[in-house]
Amino acid sequence: MTAGCRNVAGEQATLVAALRNPACYPHPAEQVEVIETHISYVLLSGAYAYKIKKAVALGFLDFSTLARRRVYCEEELRLNRRLAPELYLAVVAITGSPDAPRFGGNGEAIEYAVQMARFSQEALLDRQLAAGRLSPNVIDELADQLADFHERTQRASPDQPFGSPEAVWEPMAQNFAQLGEQLPGAAHRARLADLEAWSRQRFSQLADLLAARLRDGWIRECHGDLHLGNIVRTGSGLRIFDCIEFDPGLRWIDVLNEIAFLTMDLEERGRPDYAHRLLNRYLEASGDYGGLPLLAFYTVYRALVRAKVAAIRASQEDPAGRLTDLASCDQYLASAVKATLPGKPRLLLMHGLAGSGKSWLAQQLLESLGALRIRSDIERKRLFGLSALARSDCAVGDGIYDTVATAATYDRLVELAHDILAAGYPVLVDAANLKAWQRKAFQELAAARKLPFVILACTAPEAVLQARLASRQAAGCDASEADYAVLTQQLRTQEALTLEEEACCLSIDTTRPFPEDLPGRLLGIQVLGNH
Repeated sequence: MTAGCRNVAGEQATLVAALRNPACYPHPAEQVEVIETHISYVLLSGAYAYKIKKAVALGFLDFSTLARRRVYCEEELRLNRRLAPELYLAVVAITGSPDAPRFGGNGEAIEYAVQMARFSQEALLDRQLAAGRLSPNVIDELADQLADFHERTQRASPDQPFGSPEAVWEPMAQNFAQLGEQLPGAAHRARLADLEAWSRQRFSQLADLLAARLRDGWIRECHGDLHLGNIVRTGSGLRIFDCIEFDPGLRWIDVLNEIAFLTMDLEERGRPDYAHRLLNRYLEASGDYGGLPLLAFYTVYRALVRAKVAAIRASQEDPAGRLTDLASCDQYLASAVKATLPGKPRLLLMHGLAGSGKSWLAQQLLESLGALRIRSDIERKRLFGLSALARSDCAVGDGIYDTVATAATYDRLVELAHDILAAGYPVLVDAANLKAWQRKAFQELAAARKLPFVILACTAPEAVLQARLASRQAAGCDASEADYAVLTQQLRTQEALTLEEEACCLSIDTTRPFPEDLPGRLLGIQVLGNH
């Protein structure tokens, strides 16, 4: 008998009802809780969860046959074991009959389920954030994990149907059409029309970059649905789960498309500082500054996908729930509009001796200003094929610290600063900048682009500098290799700021707390040297 001649949905409903009986499970379970979504049933039983795919065909997915459901269960296991191997345990067969099922057994399978280790819903990052339990260290861990995952995962080849400009635009066009059908009023549809016009214009402007991203290997087999509700804190660290298994085109995407979803989610939940922190940490690890012009483009797309989900949910809710979902839809539309607004690029140049607090100050500022930081310590090592925490074992002035390497490092910083400013972002250049020629290159860049330029001179007593360097060296968890020998050389060879530079300089005593008015002062600077 074919699936079309049977009431498969009815059989699944009977099966799920029968699986509420704890006796069906090969492990202790006092009671069984069932969570139903539009595409699956999740049965929570003892220490485990079992995910059964609904026998549905919805256009964007097809789970209509048992064979298909088995294939997609196996694909779900494969994909999610990349990021959460401890959570995704096995694909298990359900045997027996819909009204008398059992897990395992020797009979013919009547259904398949993905077996997962169960976790507390309170450990999900969206709930952790809402409860005020999400620390900056967790954001750093998440950024590092994503950069490592994106580096390891498969890259699309040009002969695959992923990542071309046309493949990028297709789901966006579909989303505009689908969202337009769901929006409740003329004002909403007018706003959507403006967003579609902006997106089409940006797509045309970015077509060459989109093609280059595929050619250069930035289209990869990602997660596809990366938001805080799909990340959980476990005893062994963060685990990202529920990767998209049913449509390869939704996970074979640009890595910055994936990051845009997560940063948008953080901003939408009221933590733009965490969004900026995550983006900076990720870019420092990946070095993917070349994709920055795409970030707003992808952010608009991700916000509008969430707006569509909220609008669809609103159409299915009771009046009270409908109001909540319509408000959520409005919020996501506003987020999309915000992402289209021009940035406020400016060039902020850190200046100071080793241990003077440049990176500390830059970290505070990048979170409050939405700036992107480029660190000489990291970019120098990247030029020489070293990871951020790798030790070069080079003496002062030798190897990766000789004059040629230093010149190459500053050339790279200028290049990156140019690209970041061109993409519309403020840039923080986190380097010592103790030589006039080093500072001049950045001042000329800002002047050429008619952008605000500020030198942030970090100061602290020499005894404090020495203590900080000793502490940092002992911890061994920073990209900087500066020690007392480096500080001694810097004190001997540094070149004082010129009068012109002093006119563009703010001096910050880093032994004092972060000056809370500093971000506002920096944003208020509109003319070169006017503060």
